[in-house]
Amino acid sequence: MKKLIIILTFLGFIGCAQDNVMELEGRVAMKGSSPHTYLSIKDTKTQTSYKIQNQAKFDLEKKQNQTIKVKAVLIKESIGPGFPAVIEVVEVQ
Repeated sequence: MKKLIIILTFLGFIGCAQDNVMELEGRVAMKGSSPHTYLSIKDTKTQTSYKIQNQAKFDLEKKQNQTIKVKAVLIKESIGPGFPAVIEVVEVQ
């Protein structure tokens, strides 16, 4: 019985994680003013900008002004103008 509960819990976590993964294609750009700069990607389909939380992991700073495809997980929803949604990149294609 314990094994069944552990397996179902694990599958539940995997299922929840799969729903949050989204594919974006857009141009990478540095936004903000020093010292409050951040890297963002603007999706070409929805014209929505997303703040990239883990840009160093995939060395995305070198891909500025290039159009790339990424798989990402939504970390935080957009609050309003000047506060874009925050994503964590899982894979760069």
